[in-house]
Amino acid sequence: MTKIPSVDIFSRVPARLGEGPLWHPQRQSLWWVDITGQKFFEAKLTGEAPRTLDCAQMIGAVVATARGGLLAALHDGIHLVDPETGRTTPFASAPLHDAKAFRFNDGKVDPRGRFWAGTMALDFRRGQSRLYRFAGDRSGTVMQERVSISNGLAWSPDAKTLYYIDSPTGVVQSFAFDLEEGAIGPSRVAIPIEEGNGLPDGCCMDAEGCLWIGHWGGSKVTRWEPRSGRLLATVPVPVRNVTSCAFGGPRLDRLFITTAMDEENKSPEPEAGLVFCVEPGVTGQPVASFIET
Repeated sequence: MTKIPSVDIFSRVPARLGEGPLWHPQRQSLWWVDITGQKFFEAKLTGEAPRTLDCAQMIGAVVATARGGLLAALHDGIHLVDPETGRTTPFASAPLHDAKAFRFNDGKVDPRGRFWAGTMALDFRRGQSRLYRFAGDRSGTVMQERVSISNGLAWSPDAKTLYYIDSPTGVVQSFAFDLEEGAIGPSRVAIPIEEGNGLPDGCCMDAEGCLWIGHWGGSKVTRWEPRSGRLLATVPVPVRNVTSCAFGGPRLDRLFITTAMDEENKSPEPEAGLVFCVEPGVTGQPVASFIET
């Protein structure tokens, strides 16, 4: 396997449930969220402390918009976010979404500028959540039913395959992807995660078509060749709950890794909830911005 350098700490501001790292191309900054702490973070690459914006709801994911702003999957639905003030404005509602029992979780923008985001039950019940697709005209469409904890999404460089993680299944699914229609075919198992390695959580794609996965309960990020299911590299992280990863920096040559505190772990983890970074020797696949119509 490829040897990867050790991770460094990028941000020492802890999050209870750090998630959703995003390199914002217009602002040239890294964004991430604290889901249960209800905060957005923005950090430049200058070493200064991140800027923090409070939110009135739990935040599942945040993405860049083509106009230079932000779109977020909040507890109750999809909202535009002012990146200067954190003020949120409702943008789209999700069919069949019951905010009393479910909240939004991870989300990403597809190569045509549509936002995909899924949900999870507040009581963690399985098989009752959904994966949605939201278009620039504010319409929302259910794309997958019987989801448990909707998590990582990534598209292959040729945009012909969608990779998707429903964490409790312990696998990465792949779908044939219709770029023009935003439609997906039947799923197949692309990457099975063996027991003892935690659960697959958030993910991102590199420019070589390889998938990077954060392991919840696994203290690592891994790199895979998804067409063959072959493990290529492992990046140890000094925190048990590794939630997601994203490439960033002007050349997309740094991998940023979010983590979460572990209230069930009786061993002290002083770095839990921090953001780490590493230069893995490959560059990231650029992530599209959401396009309003």
